[in-house]
Amino acid sequence: MIRPAKRRLFGIVAALIGTGGALFLIFNSLRDHLVFFFSPTELQEKAVQPHQKIKVGGMVKSGTVARHKGQRVTFTLTDFKTDLFVEYTGILPDLFGEGQGAVAEGFLASPRAFKATTILAKHDETYMPPEVAQTHKKEFFGDR
Repeated sequence: MIRPAKRRLFGIVAALIGTGGALFLIFNSLRDHLVFFFSPTELQEKAVQPHQKIKVGGMVKSGTVARHKGQRVTFTLTDFKTDLFVEYTGILPDLFGEGQGAVAEGFLASPRAFKATTILAKHDETYMPPEVAQTHKKEFFGDR
């Protein structure tokens, strides 16, 4: 016969193991669905795995948009400090253009090249990704 104190201890240990297992499964599942956001400069400074799905935001550098055969488009995304070459195959959003804000979702093909699977364009005349706006502000006004 198991004493009540041991039975209670066994119940507490079983509950802790069950809770720990459930939390592990939840966090492991979430890790597979997380998509981190970077500016081109942050992307250069961070150690990002080559085929890790990420988002990069910045401004489409003027004079860099090139349309190739089919729906392939290449352009440079900048945060006014670092440039990142982006390649995308698909239909671009109507608001996409040079000198406009954009967010590219995809993965790094190399340290300086990004293979985009999705392109999001700015939504109004004053939009600029927050990280780019902050970098741009620091560049012109310092760390105020």
